[in-house]
Amino acid sequence: MEKLAIFDVDYTITKKETLMQLYKYVIKRDIGNIKFLPRALYSGIMYSIKVYDEKRVKESFLKFIDGIDENDLAILVKDFYSDVLENILYKDAIKMMKDLKSQGYKVYLISASPEFYLREFYAIKEVDMVIGTKFTIDSGKFIRKMEGENCKGEEKVRRLKEVLKKEKIKVDFKNSYMFSDSLSDKPLLDLVGNAYLINYKKKNSFEVLRWK
Repeated sequence: MEKLAIFDVDYTITKKETLMQLYKYVIKRDIGNIKFLPRALYSGIMYSIKVYDEKRVKESFLKFIDGIDENDLAILVKDFYSDVLENILYKDAIKMMKDLKSQGYKVYLISASPEFYLREFYAIKEVDMVIGTKFTIDSGKFIRKMEGENCKGEEKVRRLKEVLKKEKIKVDFKNSYMFSDSLSDKPLLDLVGNAYLINYKKKNSFEVLRWK
């Protein structure tokens, strides 16, 4: 049986929220993309007053790359990883990945962030699997329509088990690890025998690790 070391991404292995970093990066490459800022702010407000759910917020927010050619998107996210993402990684997170990998664990990243750029984390040699929120590619173009559900909470567990079933992988969850910055990941935290919250400040029942 395999033992997993599961990591959330935003604020768990990265110091910042990655989707907003992508938008900032796109503006930096082309200042004209600032025109999508009002939409982003409006979506955030609609979410805060519970008019939009997270699925609708993300579909609305991603207007700034809607219709981009699949090949151009691949270039964009590769540059985004090298210019931004790899520079905001917690060193302690990478060390933990290396340590657990050396002990025979499979390293899985599971996040609610879009999978189309999370896949760039395969550049970290210890990473075996990346699971994120999926969006549509239609006729070679990116479409800001989510495929399935937002990969959060119970959906993370469902997606993980879906992958394990497809790959015919049996897992020793009792001896597996899960790391997250948020109790929204409680379904995954409860699934494993070794669960940790990262830089968490509120009182809770899980052990907290301070990563830098």
